Amino acid sequence: MLTIIGLLSTAFGVSVASALLPVISVELFAIGLVLKGPEIPWWLLAAVIATGQIGGKLLHYYAARGAIRLPSFCRRKSETERRGRWRQWLERFRSNCQQRPVWTGALLLISATASLPPYAAVAVVAGWAKVPLPTFVITGFIGRFIRFAALAIAPTAIITWL
Repeated sequence: MLTIIGLLSTAFGVSVASALLPVISVELFAIGLVLKGPEIPWWLLAAVIATGQIGGKLLHYYAARGAIRLPSFCRRKSETERRGRWRQWLERFRSNCQQRPVWTGALLLISATASLPPYAAVAVVAGWAKVPLPTFVITGFIGRFIRFAALAIAPTAIITWL
């Protein structure tokens, strides 16, 4: 029992770290844990990893919203307004999020599940676009849970199929 609690705690830590630093792959950790670790229920592993992922992505979300003060090397040097194509796209995205909440939820859910577009980028843009926090957390958790549940179930399903 203590081994399972320790592995779940490690999975939570790795999932938070991977949410903050994209070079860490929680997917590889989860597959390795399922293949070599003790019998951890797939739904519990998926819930722990999804919770850690959302916790880490909330830092991106709040930083983009301006609620967290970033270190000086992460901030823009000048506060002059830029009017390029990227800025226009972001403004359109913000207005779409405010006018079409179902579209916003669907985009967040798809991104959290399939990482297309990458969920780290979507978390930042969602914070900047002022997507409501419950929408971000609920759709993100559901999407991440589906993603990691599929990863936790896949090795056993493949072995059983073969």
